[in-house]
Amino acid sequence: MAGTRWRVGGWLLTAAMLTAAANGTPTADQEHAAMMRQLGITALRPGASGDPEAPNAANYDPAKANPYPVWPDLLTMADGRRVTTPDMWRRERRPELVALFEREIYGRVPADVPAVAWRVESADREFIAGRPVVAQQLVGHVDSRAAPQIPVDIRATLVLPAGARGPVPVLIMFAPARYPVPSLPDAREAERLDAAMKAALLQRDPSLATIFAAHPGFAFVEPSGFPPAPPRDERVARLVADGWGVALLDTATIQADDGAGLRAGIIGLANRGRARTPEQWGALRAWGWGASRLLDYLATRSEVDAAHVGIEGVSRWGKAALVAAAFDERFAMVLIGSSGEGGVKPHRRNFGEQVENLAGAGSHHWMAGNFLKYAAETGRFGRKTAADMPVEAHEMLALVAPRLAFVSYGVPEAGDALWLDQQGSYMATVAAGRAWTLLGAHDLGRGNDYRAALLPPVGTALLDGELAWRQHDGGHTDGPNMPYFLRWADAKIGHRPPR
Repeated sequence: MAGTRWRVGGWLLTAAMLTAAANGTPTADQEHAAMMRQLGITALRPGASGDPEAPNAANYDPAKANPYPVWPDLLTMADGRRVTTPDMWRRERRPELVALFEREIYGRVPADVPAVAWRVESADREFIAGRPVVAQQLVGHVDSRAAPQIPVDIRATLVLPAGARGPVPVLIMFAPARYPVPSLPDAREAERLDAAMKAALLQRDPSLATIFAAHPGFAFVEPSGFPPAPPRDERVARLVADGWGVALLDTATIQADDGAGLRAGIIGLANRGRARTPEQWGALRAWGWGASRLLDYLATRSEVDAAHVGIEGVSRWGKAALVAAAFDERFAMVLIGSSGEGGVKPHRRNFGEQVENLAGAGSHHWMAGNFLKYAAETGRFGRKTAADMPVEAHEMLALVAPRLAFVSYGVPEAGDALWLDQQGSYMATVAAGRAWTLLGAHDLGRGNDYRAALLPPVGTALLDGELAWRQHDGGHTDGPNMPYFLRWADAKIGHRPPR
């Protein structure tokens, strides 16, 4: 039944699509088709395939990687004027770029998004990297009175050093919100819990007494041991050991990573359950909005150095981290891990993932609806490609300037696929550096000629400037770069790790 298809009114439908339609919730394919109709698109080009034998296999030939070698000039206004001063950047060029990225790529946040009220749901005293911390489960309740059928409760886990002498820098990480090293019961607590569980089971099934008698040493609940278990994420341990706080922000509680969820989550709530219009925000922008709302809350905590809060993410969360830092200048730093297309990778590069991949039904929800135009083969406005985009990835990265930005990648051999275009992302980082130097900061120190930029050897740490790059020898993670990020960020913000 699951594979059955029906043709209704010219549309090819699956059982899942019909079930969703019957429940009043459009599927991802239906939302995608509806956006195409809004835009007047009649056909999209297919995305590049990861199958090397496919007719549309992704290109990995460097000789074919730059069909559109001329990118928009970072320091030229749309009317042709050159940007020559920091004041002109701040007053004219940056707002111009922000408006273009909002309208064409990531989408605008509606002006009337409901407010968020944060509360501490629970707290746990833990030991991480041999240091005592206080971990708290936070809930950010979004006012849903305008659409009560669409509840949104943002979840995050805040981990702060216990007994710090003053406010500490904090890195917000897009990750599941859970306690890193949950505390365990001591011997007396474990004995009570075990006895209670056994008594409850015996009450339901007295015959279990023979099993318990045969295994007198068995316990459902064991007391905590020493040393404590390592955290689920080693990056958290490194941050805590360096004297930082960590906030784990669960993007699924902000907006689902699914095109079928666009009428729920914060996007659906802001739209009162209606469909998006082409210029409205996608999931990447929504996740960034959620990070900004968590930053609002962190600024109220005396334990947090609100002037030095950063944002981090890997893969799709790397894209979201860039989006958060680019649009919200309160973020002091960003660690962008393996972001690929829609992140630091240039849209105009024909290498690995393409604009057409993100414009397809599986990923379109990340972006503004207008993004689909640049994968259109036919439509009321004709054919468009990435070359028609008014902006490019280096300009998005430049919106972070002159703040701290660390671009991280791994290597294909370890799992950070060529699909992500490490070379192209390095080119974009080089090109973005002009914004840092214009604003009196330092870039990679490798010049700004992106067309001549060659990926440096793996492990080369370009960390002297406020814009930084390092490709580690690991896979699809920024974990191996976390020690380098911390040393770099500590030096830039004047943070001293505890002894």
